[in-house]
Amino acid sequence: MQIRAAIRPTPSLGIVAVAVLAAVAVGIARSNDGLVARCGKGFRARAGRCEARVIAGECPKPLIAISTACDAPDVRVLVPAISFWLGPSDWEAEGRVSPRWIDVEAFRIDAFETTVGRWFGAHDPSADTAGDGARAASGLSRDEAAAFCRSRGGRLPTEEEWMAAAAYGYPSTRRYPWGDTGAVCRRAAWGLSRGPCSVHATGPDTVGAHTDGDSALGIHDLAGNVAEWVSTDAASTNSVGVAKGGSWQSEMASELRIWSRLEVPVTSHDPRIGVRCAYSL
Repeated sequence: MQIRAAIRPTPSLGIVAVAVLAAVAVGIARSNDGLVARCGKGFRARAGRCEARVIAGECPKPLIAISTACDAPDVRVLVPAISFWLGPSDWEAEGRVSPRWIDVEAFRIDAFETTVGRWFGAHDPSADTAGDGARAASGLSRDEAAAFCRSRGGRLPTEEEWMAAAAYGYPSTRRYPWGDTGAVCRRAAWGLSRGPCSVHATGPDTVGAHTDGDSALGIHDLAGNVAEWVSTDAASTNSVGVAKGGSWQSEMASELRIWSRLEVPVTSHDPRIGVRCAYSL
């Protein structure tokens, strides 16, 4: 709290500074939404998304060609057993994080969020997902997400497992899956509907298009794109569920932090929420 007070600007200057920075960021997004810098190599920014550019029949890495379209490979990442301290790593976490040790046994987790192509491949193979197959699936209720994972021999990760996947590989718990440095547009699909990264998005982005934001284990899009359903003891006893990781609609970087959580009704078909499955060893 002392550090916070020491660096806090006067109210008037703070308001002016935030307003100016927001106006500049949104202005850049409006005038230059095609800026390639916010998308990974081989992707192009268009209408609030990073579209895969197929060249000579090849999809940009890490995507692969499935039939005539690009989609994410079906890769599962081993998260080794880990014990780490979860606590406020910055002043924004004060009062929102219960400091505690997290102990998680080894498990596997999908390297990519479930895509439209994979979702419809499991539910409606005849559906036409051309040009949209690599986009993260969204609008799933928690029960639908859990049933999908069961069909793949998996389950929803627990909240602790999700945080372990994001935190593993660092000497201490970090703010973001990629480390302690700031949330910028090239690291995650966020702020895509009202800024700061775009103002044109109407849904999630292509998975794997922001490899600069990969976790230390090589897990894609843990921050941004779609928030991901997790199972928690609290969520299993009432009608409120938890999703992790922020989303394409997130306008504040704090929503992308490892400790942040989105609480919504378990029956919600929220366009911000998708799924990533976990697998017990």
